[in-house]
Amino acid sequence: MATRKKTSAPTADADELLKYYRDMLLIRRFEEKAGQLYGMGLIGGFCHLYIGQEAVVVGIEAVARKNDKRLTSYRDHGHMLACGMDPKGVMAELTGREGGYSKGKGGSMHMFSREKHFYGGHGIVGAQVPIGAGLAFSDKYRGEHNVTFCYFGDGAANQGQVYETYNMAELWDLPVIFVIENNQYAMGTSVKRSTKSKSLFERGRAYGIEGEEVDGMDVLAVRDAAEKATLHCRAGKGPYILEIKTYRYRGHSMSDPAKYRTREEVQKMRDERDPIDHVRQMLLEAKSATEDDLKAIDKEIKSIVNEAADFARESPEPDPAELWTDIYAQVEG
Repeated sequence: MATRKKTSAPTADADELLKYYRDMLLIRRFEEKAGQLYGMGLIGGFCHLYIGQEAVVVGIEAVARKNDKRLTSYRDHGHMLACGMDPKGVMAELTGREGGYSKGKGGSMHMFSREKHFYGGHGIVGAQVPIGAGLAFSDKYRGEHNVTFCYFGDGAANQGQVYETYNMAELWDLPVIFVIENNQYAMGTSVKRSTKSKSLFERGRAYGIEGEEVDGMDVLAVRDAAEKATLHCRAGKGPYILEIKTYRYRGHSMSDPAKYRTREEVQKMRDERDPIDHVRQMLLEAKSATEDDLKAIDKEIKSIVNEAADFARESPEPDPAELWTDIYAQVEG
């Protein structure tokens, strides 16, 4: 990606920019703390951090309505926080504790919140894509004007079920937005080595699906593209594809040494393209906030994250009897 030029006048008011800044910073600090807890052995199994990709989900959630739905893959903690899930419940689930959103049974990859219309966290690559179309089908069948945001990565974009889903979604004009979080490396292979086509969103044209490529390091660009996509879906025009070009600073998971790219490449992205620094620069240039204001926000966010970590440590492990719950649906009547 090219170096970001000097920021022009903001296209959002001060309150909006401050909210985006705060929401992205919460994700960044939460993920940093999760990485620390993983290193201490308090988080078991896999842990995939979202550091660097914060503008994607914050920009999209900026245009979401109350009953819209969302689901994603295993790099999911940022999505949970962005849609309003409690950091305490998310961190407790990461540590496998009773106070977690899935009672400690889902861990990092398998959280769920019906209240927030968050339907996972899916560990199988690409498996969430047909499920997302199913949620959109349900809304259309019931006559509800909601949109489903179905997130997946550049690696999953090569899975066959994605294209079966594209076909059905366009055939039935489903209100689903397929969000490809193209962080350039899938698990550990550069998209340039794994994918022949120059873009991923254009593959939808074979099915008649509209879409576009978006700068995923710019929260305002993501927000504007998401607004266009949601208007398309809510108007009954069928699905839409957003290929959001972003970048993760950490490896695929905490156990990944990320030797497939150079430290210089990662540092260059941090220095020149960081989405949080971009909004910070806009706030300072517009005099919408001072350095002291932003330091106070960071202090507040760190306090929230530390409280979440303390809650997770203090929450008990689930009772062994929980192994037998949430297996079958409870049918009333």
